[in-house]
Amino acid sequence: MHDPADNAAQLASPSYVLPALDQDFLLAEPQRGVRFLLEYEKAEQTLRRWAVRSTIVVFGSARVREDGPGRHAAWYAAAREFGRLASENGGALRANQGGRDNVIATGGGPGLMEAANRGAADAGAPSIGFNIRLPQEQGPNAYSTPDLTFLFHYFAMRKMHLAMRANALVVFPGGFGTFDELFEVLALMQTTKMHVIPVVLFDEHYWRSVINFDAIVEAGMITRTELDLVRFADTPQAIWDLIAEADGIAPPPKGTR
Repeated sequence: MHDPADNAAQLASPSYVLPALDQDFLLAEPQRGVRFLLEYEKAEQTLRRWAVRSTIVVFGSARVREDGPGRHAAWYAAAREFGRLASENGGALRANQGGRDNVIATGGGPGLMEAANRGAADAGAPSIGFNIRLPQEQGPNAYSTPDLTFLFHYFAMRKMHLAMRANALVVFPGGFGTFDELFEVLALMQTTKMHVIPVVLFDEHYWRSVINFDAIVEAGMITRTELDLVRFADTPQAIWDLIAEADGIAPPPKGTR
């Protein structure tokens, strides 16, 4: 009987590995576009299965703790209370006409993001954690819904998912990362790349002490009308009232995604 030639070398060759199972291939530089698509689709398909139609994005410092010093404890308590309030009143608890609205969505990490996810959990509502792989501070908090807890490598794709379903952006005190998310959304609205949504900054004293908004207008960098995109609130109820008054409890307009 004829013995077939030994094909062990062929079977062991990297070229013989199915592309979808070949990590060396998928993680190579030329496949960056493929990885972008994968990061988009994994979150997109999961959110659709959960019927998440719109969100309220909550951002704030990862360094704030529930028992932290100074105003930290009060900021944490307010973010938690707002997460509960929005989840109970915004439609996250029910699939309204085929979709859940105003589901709390955060960056997924600790601090004030944890507090907002925790408030949603207090209400028995689902909430989203859009985590990003970072060398420090970032790890999923224990309160985002496990099925809705994502991990991204690319900031750009994470930002897209944060913005594309947002009915409102609520920004608690924070640092560079929080500023980044705030000004990203403001620039998207200013340039009409995103529909206008309520942007509410919590703790007006903090925000006016770290950013001189009026000076930006006086220097001619933005107009007074563009500055009006920003609102301030000092209680969780006031945040919700501003969102509701701005019709932020409706689904995003068609065609904005």
